[in-house]
Amino acid sequence: MGPVSILPKYQKLSTFRKGDSAKMTHLQAGLSPETIEKARLELNENPDVLHQDIQQVRDMIITRPDIGFLRTDDAFILRFLRARKFHQADAFRLLAQYFQYRQLNLDMFKNFKADDPGIKRALIDGFPGVLENRDHYGRKILLLFAANWDQSRNSFTDILRAILLSLEVLIEDPELQINGFILIIDWSNFSFKQASKLTPSILKLAIEGLQDSFPARFGGVHFVNQPWYIHALYTLIKPFLKDKTRKRIFLHGNNLNSLHQLIHPEFLPSEFGGTLPPYDMGTWARTLLGPDYNDENDYTHTSYNAMHVKHTSSNLERECSPKPMKRSQSVVEAGTLKHEEKGENDNTQPLLALD
Repeated sequence: MGPVSILPKYQKLSTFRKGDSAKMTHLQAGLSPETIEKARLELNENPDVLHQDIQQVRDMIITRPDIGFLRTDDAFILRFLRARKFHQADAFRLLAQYFQYRQLNLDMFKNFKADDPGIKRALIDGFPGVLENRDHYGRKILLLFAANWDQSRNSFTDILRAILLSLEVLIEDPELQINGFILIIDWSNFSFKQASKLTPSILKLAIEGLQDSFPARFGGVHFVNQPWYIHALYTLIKPFLKDKTRKRIFLHGNNLNSLHQLIHPEFLPSEFGGTLPPYDMGTWARTLLGPDYNDENDYTHTSYNAMHVKHTSSNLERECSPKPMKRSQSVVEAGTLKHEEKGENDNTQPLLALD
């Protein structure tokens, strides 16, 4: 999945000088000059010492003989440096946690590829959704429609595995290592019974996997149409969240105006009051499962680590065939915003603001 060269106009920073591209190392190949400048300004990335930074992180591996560092090439270590703004000790800590999390949760990463039955079902059911275009900051937008979680069909662990696999694929793009991600969770029609399955232990597993152990920059996590019991769950998990993470969580309720202040409507599907068509739940599944994949047929997969998927049985195909998706109740006409109603203020405004 190669980097996208078309970037928002705002990223064309005048401080980038024509001759600077000569300083670019092969590790920055494929990045636009604007993104290279953004990495310099926001992440402290310096092409002149890039290889030294990477080697200093690699040299720290000897301090953790208890962890099996299964990959230590330059490109891999670089994504951890970018995720921690080139603070080498923090980057190494994240690298160690990445592999430690996998060691401590071996079952989660067994057959960690798109043809795994559990991961495949989650992908087909839209966990996660990934929008084709990026927002005005160049960030990739991931979607979760919580009500689509059929607990008889998908375990929470398989959904988490599908999300982590998707991020592994996406983070191969160096543009996204620098620009980061946005996550929008629509809680429309998410029942109290479904919420009761979100136990502290599995929520902690998700937080450790996404916040503490993955080299991605999350620019915001946006809750939309959340009921009161999701507020209660958020209160429950708050102690596990870092201050930086808490500042990037927004609870919008059904006030899409506050969402649009942070993510412009032209980058959102109509479920979120955007101008784009409704999201097709099969979009990302088809991307991961290969060009020949459809809802009934076998498929081959080559996009992640050149993994080749074996043909599945007809029984598995029937098991994994998609069920009708529940759609968000936040759907509005394209270009139309929902207006905040009187008395709504306490529940719908973002509880926390970005730095």
